[in-house]
Amino acid sequence: MNVKVEVKNLKKSFHKLNVLNGIDLTVYEGEVVCIIGPSGSGKSTLLRCLNRLEDATGGQVIVDGYDITDKKTNINKVREKIGMVFQNFNLFAHLTVLQNIMLAPVDLKIMSKEEAHKTAIELLKRVGLEDKAECHPHQLSGGQQQRVAIARALAMKPDIMLFDEPTSALDPEMVGEVLAVMKELASQGMTMICVTHEMGFAKEVADRVIFIDEGVIMEEGTPEDVFTNTKNPRAIDFLNKVL
Repeated sequence: MNVKVEVKNLKKSFHKLNVLNGIDLTVYEGEVVCIIGPSGSGKSTLLRCLNRLEDATGGQVIVDGYDITDKKTNINKVREKIGMVFQNFNLFAHLTVLQNIMLAPVDLKIMSKEEAHKTAIELLKRVGLEDKAECHPHQLSGGQQQRVAIARALAMKPDIMLFDEPTSALDPEMVGEVLAVMKELASQGMTMICVTHEMGFAKEVADRVIFIDEGVIMEEGTPEDVFTNTKNPRAIDFLNKVL
């Protein structure tokens, strides 16, 4: 199995606050890894270090063989193969749905306008929104906007998708439509690392679940290992509150 992401002794501090305290993690091609844990445990910081939206204080992050903690690495080149979906949809309000999806591939000269248009239409079909191509973001529900954000990330043809609590800003009835798109991606073999509060999704879709607290991995294993058989007192306490 190909290693897609390797994290070695990753540390991250903000001033005197230690957020990550030596994380070791290996993610393989086609694997779905869900990261769970309480607020403030370092989950989102870990995810943001995986495409250098945050610079590590110590340790290494190697993505597809590139050490992105090395300042000599061309991070923009590596990022082209890493899709990221945030809590907030971050769509450009003045652009249509179609233009939002086409923007990066055309700007970065990865596709011609014609290719990008064709790809965008295909991706909108995939996320069930082909009829919204000419809408602006404000005309869409939160769930629809998040599905557009996923399509936009996929337009770059990434090898790895990072999801940072993609459903946490949504009304409950819209969560399912976003999770359905993520499940479909997982079933097609996309390498995915998801920070999530959706325990049902983690149980059903994850190959591996990682429980983080106080900036360290306290528990790691299959969904069954973590949700049913964990002996870690901190994980048990957390799961009792959220399940």
